[in-house]
Amino acid sequence: MKYLTFDQQKPLDFIAIGRLCIDLNANEINRPMEETVTFTKYVGGSPANIAIGMSRLGMKTGFIGRVADDQMGRFIINYLKRNHIDTSNVITDKSGSVTGLAFTEIKSPTDCSILMYRDNVADLKLEPNDIKEDYIKQAKALLISGTALAKSPSREAVFLALQYAKRHGVVVFFDLDYRPYTWKSHEETAIYYNLAAEKCDVIIGTREEFNIMERFESIQNNDERTAKKWFNYQAKIVVIKHGKEGSTAYTKEGEKFVGTIFPAKIIKTFGAGDSYAAAFIYGLMQGWDIPKAMEYGAAAASIVISSHSSSDAMPTLQQIEEFIQKYNNDQIKQGGRIT
Repeated sequence: MKYLTFDQQKPLDFIAIGRLCIDLNANEINRPMEETVTFTKYVGGSPANIAIGMSRLGMKTGFIGRVADDQMGRFIINYLKRNHIDTSNVITDKSGSVTGLAFTEIKSPTDCSILMYRDNVADLKLEPNDIKEDYIKQAKALLISGTALAKSPSREAVFLALQYAKRHGVVVFFDLDYRPYTWKSHEETAIYYNLAAEKCDVIIGTREEFNIMERFESIQNNDERTAKKWFNYQAKIVVIKHGKEGSTAYTKEGEKFVGTIFPAKIIKTFGAGDSYAAAFIYGLMQGWDIPKAMEYGAAAASIVISSHSSSDAMPTLQQIEEFIQKYNNDQIKQGGRIT
């Protein structure tokens, strides 16, 4: 069944908008931040990671955002270019802003945390005037993420991008990407998340993120009711993630799909959602059925959480397929049943 229609005449497959920052991942793993002294630098930010993932999968990808006028900002732009991402709409902010930093703490494979520095960051300086209608209308799909809604003028820029996308038949994906650091309150978060979600075709988030968005309602912790709510607006697909328990996708036609779970040699937990989103979106844009798209998303997530980085580890299509094939072969050797 075809759930989404992508205009194949458009020259650009995918545009992401929002957060471009730096991840500084701890090299000394299995210890607290207080004892960590060295870090490795990577490009970070959920929309950035997803855009990198889409480009690695062979999609023609662009980005809309702002970076600081500093060494970190130049590092980000150069990295995007090396990964074949169009940066013509990535603006260097001249207001004296800084690049957002995310220090990661890896106490154990399942005990990870992020220390974020988000004051006066360039990505939240994105303005409505930065959003070019001619650029958005060239794309088959647009991704927005929740962090870009946290402050003005970035918030208004995202809503303008949504308006242009709707005007020109661009399919919109919403990665909820809730980060508490920049928001003033849960109430503010819920208001703007709801306003944005009403305009999106596919909504992807964790159960906890949907709960924050639904704080004014009585549908928390009920996946079916959550999905039904958004089908009353523009959404065609809602994906709710439950961490190691996997994910569930719902369609406007009333279908429900439970995603595959793959084992992983976990180094850290962050980055899984971004890699999942990239491969899942890629699958939908290829016209795959939802279970196959979810399978590739789950495999991509397992690959990334088995790596030290997030952006650098975003897999190619060949890497995902080899991962799935190896898993299937291992299941056969062990006498397991492949589903």
